Amino acid sequence: MDVLTVTLNPALDRELIVENLEVDRLHRVKNPKYSVMQPGGKGVNVSIILSGLQVPSLAIGFIGGFIGTVVEERLREVSPLISTSFVHVEEETRENITIVDPINDTMTEINSVGPSITEEDLEMFMRRFRIGLKRSRIVVISGSAPPGVPDDFYATLSEEARAEGKVVIVEAVGPLFEKAVESGAVSIAKPDLRGAQELFGQELVELEDYQGAAEEIVSRGSLMAVVSFHIEGDVIATSEGTWLLSTKEQVERSHLLGTGDSLIAGAVHHLLITPDDYFGAAKHAMAAAIAESAYVEKMIITDEDVIRFEDFFTIKKLR
Repeated sequence: MDVLTVTLNPALDRELIVENLEVDRLHRVKNPKYSVMQPGGKGVNVSIILSGLQVPSLAIGFIGGFIGTVVEERLREVSPLISTSFVHVEEETRENITIVDPINDTMTEINSVGPSITEEDLEMFMRRFRIGLKRSRIVVISGSAPPGVPDDFYATLSEEARAEGKVVIVEAVGPLFEKAVESGAVSIAKPDLRGAQELFGQELVELEDYQGAAEEIVSRGSLMAVVSFHIEGDVIATSEGTWLLSTKEQVERSHLLGTGDSLIAGAVHHLLITPDDYFGAAKHAMAAAIAESAYVEKMIITDEDVIRFEDFFTIKKLR
């Protein structure tokens, strides 16, 4: 098992494709394939995408209730390359709803909070986390945390993983992300900017702001920072410099579902084959994200898909 994915707040994702979505009116889903229900949560999504790249992973986190049972069963059905070791809690796992409107090129997301987590739940999780660490080379800590998880928990996980010599990848938002970065134990840090365009108390507006944020992350000990710049680009920073990777063609907003998780999976895939080549991982990650954006719905991309999109973006040196 090469990869441990941590999803503290998995979900049952419901994706609906609704053309010409309007508030306060009745809509009908035209085709059964336009209504999809599948396991979700950012780390879970990474495990699913990695299975398409033929990379085995162990998915851990908290799961509960009937919805949690459905999520775990569906995840195991995706691929034999995905193993699970979730901590079962009392309250229900959350549901996330995404409504994609391909006509107006919009994507509307409604995400639940998740179950409350107790001290006993956290202790059980840490035992499973430490067992998973011994079997993995790369640890992906991704997504939100449910109520009861302390703000420094991702920092704690990152420090333990780095102490064991693992590559640590963190994608999150707010104090969970910032404290992890401040720990200096994160190898690749990617802030989740789907909500507020803000990091370390600074609003991100111009390209220079995104560049500064990426370089700030590296200055705090990360080997690479990936900061999404609008829809069609990512600012990449390492100790060697800073670059802007931009798609050659416009990406439709309605096609963004799953692209961030594909980016992380692409980086993982490259680092398993070519350890320590972080800029190469960034390029492979960008190709994976563009491959995912070719579809409206979330798709399990393959290595052939990633290779096909290797030349679909440009690289500009910023520093």
